[in-house]
Amino acid sequence: MTRIIAMGHYQPEHVLTNDDLAGMVETNDAWIRQRTGIATRRIAREETVTDLAAEAAGKALAASGLDPADIGQVTVATCSAMERVPSIAAQVAGRLGIPSAVCFDLNNGCAGFTTALATVDHSVRAGAARNALVIGAEKMSDVVDWTDRSTCILLGDGAGAAVVGPGDEDGIGPVVWGSDPTRGDTVLLNDDWHPTFSQQGQAVFRWATTALAPLAREACERAGVAVADLEGIVTHQANLRIVESLVRRLDAPRAVVATDVVDSGNTSAASVPLALAKLVERREIRSGAPVLLFAFGGGLSWAGQVVRCP
Repeated sequence: MTRIIAMGHYQPEHVLTNDDLAGMVETNDAWIRQRTGIATRRIAREETVTDLAAEAAGKALAASGLDPADIGQVTVATCSAMERVPSIAAQVAGRLGIPSAVCFDLNNGCAGFTTALATVDHSVRAGAARNALVIGAEKMSDVVDWTDRSTCILLGDGAGAAVVGPGDEDGIGPVVWGSDPTRGDTVLLNDDWHPTFSQQGQAVFRWATTALAPLAREACERAGVAVADLEGIVTHQANLRIVESLVRRLDAPRAVVATDVVDSGNTSAASVPLALAKLVERREIRSGAPVLLFAFGGGLSWAGQVVRCP
């Protein structure tokens, strides 16, 4: 059995407001809020994906009470890292003094963290790692087309991290994951030397608001938790309108719903751990309460599971 022991999060200091964006492209605060619900996003200037990941991971490790040598696996979910070798995970391990863990990065777009969480959950269950560090970290500002008002208004930077280890009770439910590769060109980071984010926004919205609720319910069923008993829901923070529509279809009246997208924008693979870590830090969900994590994005891919709040 496994559980999330502790979490941490980090965002850069610089805040980019909707009014700031109005000075860069033809848009305004009301237009952005109406379509996306986003008010601000954080933008890293000099910091790299590794910097963001290491800050969040260091906080999670400190909160766990474990020593660096106790960590046997480090996995970073990211789609915006420019470095290929060494992995971001290996660089984070080096900064935190983790001596001999297996380290690798994982790219499943915006579904990256929940995919990586399932991966480290499987490793700990199998005995391949006693404890693991799983991180979602993105510097989406590096891949934004700042002349495209349909996408530059959405994206932000940040990182969230969790320490996963053995537990007396199951704190991480079975994963529901998959993809629809026939729609793989709906969200893209083109493979130039300097990739740029693009998406077919309306197609993604229709897919996310119609196809995903049954998959989220399946994650609850596999965990043996009724949707009505959820105390928290943390979906990928793509767009407030998508979050609201998906949660409405789930009908979970008791659940605290993460809406970090309003302040942080869409941080891709970082959005779920960033939002969950903030809820944990603010104690908005009691320890041990069931929380649905569900993320979706490029691929088109999805991954989700019910966890017990640390």
